Amino acid sequence: MKELRTRVVIVGAGPAGLLLGHLLQRSGVDSIVLERRSREYVEQRVRAGVIEFGIANLIEDAGAGERLRREGLVHHGVEFRFERNAYRVPLSELTDGKTITVYGQQEVVKDLIALRLGAGAPLLFDHEVTTLEGLTRDEATVEAESVEGTIRISCEYVAGCDGSFGVANRSLPTGVLRRYERTYPFSWLGILAQSPPASEELIYCRHENGFALYSMRSPTLSRLYLGVRPSDTLDAWSDDRIWDELNARLTTEAAPEIHQGPIVERSITAMRSTVVTPMRHGRLFLAGDAAHIVPPTGAKGMNLALADVRVLAEALLAQLQRHDDSLMSTYSATCLERVWRAEEFSNYMTQMLHPSDEDDFENGVQLARLRQAVHSREASSVLARNYVDLNSL
Repeated sequence: MKELRTRVVIVGAGPAGLLLGHLLQRSGVDSIVLERRSREYVEQRVRAGVIEFGIANLIEDAGAGERLRREGLVHHGVEFRFERNAYRVPLSELTDGKTITVYGQQEVVKDLIALRLGAGAPLLFDHEVTTLEGLTRDEATVEAESVEGTIRISCEYVAGCDGSFGVANRSLPTGVLRRYERTYPFSWLGILAQSPPASEELIYCRHENGFALYSMRSPTLSRLYLGVRPSDTLDAWSDDRIWDELNARLTTEAAPEIHQGPIVERSITAMRSTVVTPMRHGRLFLAGDAAHIVPPTGAKGMNLALADVRVLAEALLAQLQRHDDSLMSTYSATCLERVWRAEEFSNYMTQMLHPSDEDDFENGVQLARLRQAVHSREASSVLARNYVDLNSL
């Protein structure tokens, strides 16, 4: 067994784990990042791409935003479509000029990997963490397996950034962790298509057939979603059926068709909400999906994860450099206040945009909410502030 020592072990090389490692390394605190997947897999794993105003600034301030600012698509508004009409919510006008940036999560990951490897900091792919020990003692230990054998790392703290099914979440003792969950009665079928975007801004659509979302990744790549039944499989959705349904849901009198192209990726994602509390147990801190899941309707997943890391990095640096544990003691409470705000907003967007197959009363309420959201400046302002920069509220 190979024995190593560092100050912080970070489990998971997604945006949260990589940004945390970068912030610590930049301030002179050593860490080791462990990732069970290969580098190729991590860099090609397509996820959400809407970045809040404040989180884009965080990435830039951390020195990881050069390509984001050059290639990211800046949006000043968002469009809602229902009853075959389109309504634009002017996000920047309602938020003192703030914007969102569309830049794929995998691109953020690539940028952070390049920074870490460029600094010569340890980043171990294909290493699956098997045990976390000593979380309530003077020193924690982390064991990981790879084709080269077992490594055992001694450390002062562990950051669990490895997702809702990761080892960090599972390592909390029974009775320590409380989990709040909701499963929604629909899933999202997502595709990545080689087609130019039909709009310069995101389009959210509520149609009697179901939800649809039109977003983009670049001037030549479009990212589209359909609300489908949880029991649906990819085999049931041919290319022709996908495009037919996207056209049926997204088109309006003014925009009778959308651009089509070869589908290069597709997946079905269950819609769920999860909050784990507390987000700390002894020397273990949870961040990102390891601590909370939000339905993607509100575009908060990566933004919440990076907001966690901003708080966690400050707390770890205060303790490791100044022996000040005050931020550590409030880490969970600080993050959870923001997490529940994001859950509320994501739940609001989800329930407003996914029609019910069985409850016409609910459908009437949804349409009333949508009309208010686009016709009332006060309601539009609340939606815009939550969408563009919830982490600053």
